[in-house]
Amino acid sequence: MATDSDAFVFFGATGDLAFRQVFPALQALIRRGHFNGTIVGVARSAGSLDALRERARASLEAHGGIDAQAFAKLSERLRYVNGDYQDPLTYQRLRQALSDSKRPLYYLAIPPELFPTVANGLAVSSCNQSARVVVEKPFGRDLASAQALNKTLHHCFPESDIFRIDHYLGKEPVQNLLFFRFANTFVEPIWNRHYIQRMQITMAEAIGIEGRGRFYEEVGAIRDVVQNHLLEIAALLTMEPPVDRQPDALRDAKHRAFDAMRPLSPSEIVRGQYRGYRQEKDVAPNSTVETFAALRLQLDTPRWSGVPIYIRAGKRLPVTSTEIRVDLRQSPHAVFDNSPHEPNFVRFRVSPDVIVSFGARIKAPGEAMVGENIELLARDSTVDDMTPYERLLGDAWRGDAMLFVREDEVESAWRVVEPVLDNVVPIHEYEPGTWGPAEADKLIAGDGGWRNPEAPHP
Repeated sequence: MATDSDAFVFFGATGDLAFRQVFPALQALIRRGHFNGTIVGVARSAGSLDALRERARASLEAHGGIDAQAFAKLSERLRYVNGDYQDPLTYQRLRQALSDSKRPLYYLAIPPELFPTVANGLAVSSCNQSARVVVEKPFGRDLASAQALNKTLHHCFPESDIFRIDHYLGKEPVQNLLFFRFANTFVEPIWNRHYIQRMQITMAEAIGIEGRGRFYEEVGAIRDVVQNHLLEIAALLTMEPPVDRQPDALRDAKHRAFDAMRPLSPSEIVRGQYRGYRQEKDVAPNSTVETFAALRLQLDTPRWSGVPIYIRAGKRLPVTSTEIRVDLRQSPHAVFDNSPHEPNFVRFRVSPDVIVSFGARIKAPGEAMVGENIELLARDSTVDDMTPYERLLGDAWRGDAMLFVREDEVESAWRVVEPVLDNVVPIHEYEPGTWGPAEADKLIAGDGGWRNPEAPHP
């Protein structure tokens, strides 16, 4: 049975990720009584413990508010280590700050190119002994770099102590996809190619890159959300039932789904870029980075052979919403009404609100036996006050790896997108506020067309 960590060390303590996510998650964990260890912030910028405490206060004021009692405990437990990540003295000072810690948890809230530097620094200084490490996505930028990163991490930590964090897996609605599939008796008999005709996964954002031009020029939509978030959703929708509730049973089932995904060919993907992207700050005037991607995914399994999964993600689209739609096949024998109509469907809205609905057909009022389409809808109006980072950092603290990504999942996901990375596929411009380039409609022509999420209800 896994034991709790006894100290939390986060590299990049003065950075943006720590400001937006880590400090609020730490306060929440302390408030719930789920965290009672030393907290050590490590950063390269010159500073002091008092300055770090003030930054923590500013972070909480900007992201959820200050809980006086919990913040007092956070401030009391907080330590600060300043130093260059390549300097062995930094890790010596870290060992002193950890003092009697036997099972520290390291969180790398730093740029990915620094992961090997810090991991090796921890290993050389023996700070890695009996420790866990949390690595923030992206896990490489292609298959080769992901394999190189995994090799470096395994040189410093066993796989069982490596927690690759994809915050999307910590979202309550995403976990509900898994629960819905395997907790409801009526789902399993129809969840296969005999009853399901197609699936669509759409992640739409009305915003642009919001001043993150330098970052987005390095990643683009495929690396930013398709290879990780959206392929993870596809795996949850298509995986076989895990053999039990243990973390590795779930991750084994997900890996088999990833392994069954056919690598994409250039004919199965459309890349787009919204008009005006090249005028954004820190964006190259001739940039060919995609802000939109649409693709057709196939799985080679007895359950899903022949069922296409259409995936779409983009910025400057009409709404902000993430939605999954599963279309069922039409009945082979129309008893009452053989006029063209919508197929039955299951719809999951993951964000910003949470919806599970079923598209059905009932008799329209009147004498004639003709039908009309309805949607049976359940909206979750409860507020999930546990953020993804609170949930995931709490799990890593306890050593629960269920919601973290294993190395074989990462590498299999890169194999899927590897053939279409960079400029293998041409870029098509689209107008902001539209659903992407017209070429994306051609990708799905003859298969029902895209089902665009509606604007969320107020």
